[in-house]
Amino acid sequence: MKSLINIFLLTATLAGQYPADSLFQDSNNNIFQKMFLYPIAKWQRVSYNSEKISCQFHPNCSLYGARAIHSKGAVAGSIITYDRIVRCNESALFNHNAMGGSFHSDGRLIDPLDHSLMQNDKSPVFAATISAVLPGSGRAYGGRMIMDGIYGFMFWTMTISLAEKSIKRQSALSPIFVGMAAIVHVGEIYGAYRTAKYYQPPLKSSDLKSKPE
Repeated sequence: MKSLINIFLLTATLAGQYPADSLFQDSNNNIFQKMFLYPIAKWQRVSYNSEKISCQFHPNCSLYGARAIHSKGAVAGSIITYDRIVRCNESALFNHNAMGGSFHSDGRLIDPLDHSLMQNDKSPVFAATISAVLPGSGRAYGGRMIMDGIYGFMFWTMTISLAEKSIKRQSALSPIFVGMAAIVHVGEIYGAYRTAKYYQPPLKSSDLKSKPE
């Protein structure tokens, strides 16, 4: 009897509909978007049924990524998704509180795809520029060296190393590794820009009055 129940639950999980499914099935997606959305849709069948790997953000990382790829395209959406994955670390709650972020009714950190701009004293262009030279440094400039900046640099180092080794070995998978490295590098530039532009404590009214018009 117990085995029959387990089989039923497994079947229901595989056949069930999850948020990314509707995005994957949208006829407006091109073939590349579908290729990137497919693994996300399959991943949700695992992540949505396990509390051990539940996400601290709302929307969660898989849905955030699916929406990004669906609305921004496969490449740009992947870059945006990478930035979210880097930010989903042990310091997310601390950083969220520091910027005055809001919380969902279930306690998760609200982090929408499209943020409203709040005035702050960080330069997004400067953050993006230094991250183009040294990935992770732009996040550190934005006040998120631990853990966003460190994780960003580690991911960049790892993907660059894999791409370099695959090229030296003349591996058939070289284009994939090079593509991953390119997405991570651009993702660090984008992530630094977004960190400085959106993920900052808003300026106080007294600070705004003292700034020149």
